[in-house]
Amino acid sequence: LERRLKQSGFVVKRVDDTTHRAGFTVKPAVYTLGKSRLEVFLYRDSASAARDVAKLDTLTAGPVGKPSQWGEVPPTLIRSANIAAVLLSQSARQIERAVNALTAGPPQAGSPRPCW
Repeated sequence: LERRLKQSGFVVKRVDDTTHRAGFTVKPAVYTLGKSRLEVFLYRDSASAARDVAKLDTLTAGPVGKPSQWGEVPPTLIRSANIAAVLLSQSARQIERAVNALTAGPPQAGSPRPCW
């Protein structure tokens, strides 16, 4: 995940943060991507991730009917396989790059990209 973000041009820094987020059954790995913040929820399997995401309001990236837990910046909910992520960014370009990096799928056999 970190390698894919770096290959997408982000300066990735891991943040030591153990905040539990309402609506997610796993704790996030937290990163800064320049001025943006990315919280990645890594699940054991895609079914577990799908169960959590199905219960979320996709506009607030939190429990339905509850106010946003992410502060002033609108959250972008990203889902791919066994990963759910929330990106807090004001930059449409950065949001697009992060979504593409996280949803591109695993490297395929014979791909010039290294496996992580």
